[in-house]
Amino acid sequence: MNYPALFSPLLLGPYRLDNRLVLPPLTRSRSTQPGNIANPLMAEYYRQRSSAGLLITEGTQIEPRGQGYAWTPGIHTQAQIDGWKLVTAAVHAEGKPIFAQLWHVGRVSHTSLQPNGAAPVAPSAIAAANVSVFIETAPGAGALAEPSMPRELSTVEVKELVQLYAQAARNALEAGFDGVELHCANGYLVNQFISAHSNQRSDEYGGSLSNRLRFLAEITQAVVEVMGADKVGVRFAPLFSSTDEARVYLGLVEEDPQQTYLAAVALMENLGIAYISLAEADWENAPELPLRFRQAVRASFSGALIYAGKYTPERAQQAIEAGLADLVGFGRGFIANPDLPERIQQQWPLNPLDPNTMYGGTAQGYSDYPRYKPATVNG
Repeated sequence: MNYPALFSPLLLGPYRLDNRLVLPPLTRSRSTQPGNIANPLMAEYYRQRSSAGLLITEGTQIEPRGQGYAWTPGIHTQAQIDGWKLVTAAVHAEGKPIFAQLWHVGRVSHTSLQPNGAAPVAPSAIAAANVSVFIETAPGAGALAEPSMPRELSTVEVKELVQLYAQAARNALEAGFDGVELHCANGYLVNQFISAHSNQRSDEYGGSLSNRLRFLAEITQAVVEVMGADKVGVRFAPLFSSTDEARVYLGLVEEDPQQTYLAAVALMENLGIAYISLAEADWENAPELPLRFRQAVRASFSGALIYAGKYTPERAQQAIEAGLADLVGFGRGFIANPDLPERIQQQWPLNPLDPNTMYGGTAQGYSDYPRYKPATVNG
């Protein structure tokens, strides 16, 4: 099977994608220190994976307080912008579009990662539970740690954060990115505002669902004004489960994810953004998103839909043929196989993934995964 749906072209905003496979955001912690700066090694890594129809960078913190893991890149200093120019130039040389994922972890951080060792910031002073952060314990060495107790943002600070997202979008444009994706998933800052578990504010950003969605609406609007709606995507991670694995995955679980995320989707439809990316749980025996939810999202949103999470080519083909998805992210597949689309199309075997080199380190387990070399027949 050559998976024709996966290899059909698609218009995404102003960009013509030559296949439906997406390199989704994948934290790899290879930025140059000090400064959390994108570098030539990262440029080579992304260039190699330009076989994807669309590339989306790893989460990229919009300000110093937005960092929750050691060695992740930022996009808030001139040095960081210049570093990302290496990446965008390398991908553009291969003729592909690349979006920057704009990221703020909020409470999922540690004082050692914060400016002047301050407490992380969050909608409310409620500690993140059942999640870990990764901190540097020595140059080039790190360890998992519990997130620190956050402090509650003032209303003025929330509005300042909206402008920080807009500035990050301007920085992304300067760096040569074709668009941006707002990371609104996985228990990070935007998700913390959305969830009643982590947002117990009494101002205009807390209380009712519409108030809890206000921060999402304002940052998306601000970024749209910078980029244009057709160059903006948003990533959510709705989870229809209250299992321990779910709490580890997200750090929080919604009481009514159907109501919450369909309201969020409606806001995104009103803003006319290019796509919504839905990150599904990907652990063993993880619950799938209900079909009724997928159908409701499809009916409510006229832009492109990206799904990611334990997708096989067969399942991706089915989702696109059914009209539920337009693009599918293959995270682990792209990490170990820079030529993943060709391997899928030609039914070539895949490289195994080395779990020991996922975060931090050198080119090993990063840019040294080989392309497939078909055997030649001498004759």
